[in-house]
Amino acid sequence: MTDKRPADGRFLTLTELLQQGLLADVTVYGPVDRSVEVRGVRIADRLDVLDGLQPHTAVVLTALAASASWTVEMALRKAWEHAAACVVVAQGTVHAASVAELAERLGVPLLVVAGDAPDAAVRIASAVAQPEAGRTALLAAAARRIAEAGTNAPHIVSALHAVLPSTSVALVIPGGEVIAGRAAALDEHAGSVAVRVEVNDPEGGALAWLVARSRTRAAGWASTVQEILGLAIAPLTAWAARERLRAERTSRYASGVLAELLIRRRSGPSAESSTLAPDPLLAQALALGWPLQGPFTVYVIRPAEAADAPEALGGLLCAWWSRGGRGGPLVAYEGCWVAWAHQGEPADISDPLGRAERGLRAVLTEPTAPVPLAGAVAGPVNDLAGLGPALDDAVAAVRAARPLSVVRADRMGPARLLAALPTDALRAPAEALLAPVLRTDRDGSLLRTLAAWLDAGAASAVAARLGVHRNTVTARMERLRALGCDPDDPALRLALHLACRVLLEDRNSPDGPSAM
Repeated sequence: MTDKRPADGRFLTLTELLQQGLLADVTVYGPVDRSVEVRGVRIADRLDVLDGLQPHTAVVLTALAASASWTVEMALRKAWEHAAACVVVAQGTVHAASVAELAERLGVPLLVVAGDAPDAAVRIASAVAQPEAGRTALLAAAARRIAEAGTNAPHIVSALHAVLPSTSVALVIPGGEVIAGRAAALDEHAGSVAVRVEVNDPEGGALAWLVARSRTRAAGWASTVQEILGLAIAPLTAWAARERLRAERTSRYASGVLAELLIRRRSGPSAESSTLAPDPLLAQALALGWPLQGPFTVYVIRPAEAADAPEALGGLLCAWWSRGGRGGPLVAYEGCWVAWAHQGEPADISDPLGRAERGLRAVLTEPTAPVPLAGAVAGPVNDLAGLGPALDDAVAAVRAARPLSVVRADRMGPARLLAALPTDALRAPAEALLAPVLRTDRDGSLLRTLAAWLDAGAASAVAARLGVHRNTVTARMERLRALGCDPDDPALRLALHLACRVLLEDRNSPDGPSAM
């Protein structure tokens, strides 16, 4: 083909040709000079036709001309002698490593493409005739495909695959798990081009990453991939916003996703599943704004009064929490509302849960809280597999918390555990069990001594707690045993502890038996 200047007055550069993605599965050996212009194409089925090459020509060798390594080497030498732009061959025609070494030494790019060499020549000629048309067409095709995919994450990633040749794309959460696309995008192999683009959530924070890995090793191709990935950011953000709106309309949806996620993580991955395989459930969790990368700190809150827990309160609590909560979005769970957050690097690294406790207490005591609340914290847990047990620990702990207070699940003593039980249902059995004591215990000293003994288990410790002499404790314990209340009897110990806790709470003890 002749050296004819295009209508727009400029020639296509080799880098621009590669950026357009018109050459399927292209691998480049040797340097790719951004300033090298491609002014024409020459198809060669014999080496002697290269004697009259014009400068800046793309030399395309047919299968016959590239039938041996030495013929390709000879073509590279002739291309160098005539200042050609590059040499193009089809895959399967180059075998010797010496060919790639020669391309590097001479500074003549060798393009190895999939498919038929004459077809590559036609594509190059078309791009040379209209330098800007190829890349513009690629971007336009990408924009059209992404628009057709709508606000659906898997469809958007599929659209990217359709327009990016030799490229694997995945939507990846910060923890590295694939929620849409191909796991091959995370495979690091020599010679591949990797591109990462951050996808923001509706509030502007980091939601996920679009990761692309291409076998096309062309200078400038990464920038083209990055620009095309950028076209997908807005619809992916819209997808997340849509999913969150749907979750806000019904808390049952979010609760169902959480329940299923916990069941799967507790049971562990199946033998057939791969950690890199796309997980639709994780995609739903990500769109809901849930932190998925550990270690986690767990937060649980509940209204201080049962009457303050109608279903309608959920929306009010979620909106309040989103403005100043400590973790991700609130989710209804086991009659409470739970959230969890990536622990990060706490300032007080020796006691990160203490830091979480203080932070949650500050949130609960704010005047903007819709109702009086009690809270609990648990953790840290390393990953989603430990999230379920931590949530259960925190839910058990919050039932022992008083209004505007926060309980740590790792510091739940017997008194606080017992405080979580329904006292109304236990009051009558407690009075029946301790009836002999109640009939003789006019000042409550026997009941307090029994409770303190059950907590401390030693006369000296009980004496110090109650502020009496050790002999007084011993005498009271003898009276209790005579009345049939032996705390050393394994069959009675738990029942006695429950009964003491219930009856002492009725007498308005501020902290239960452990404080006496």
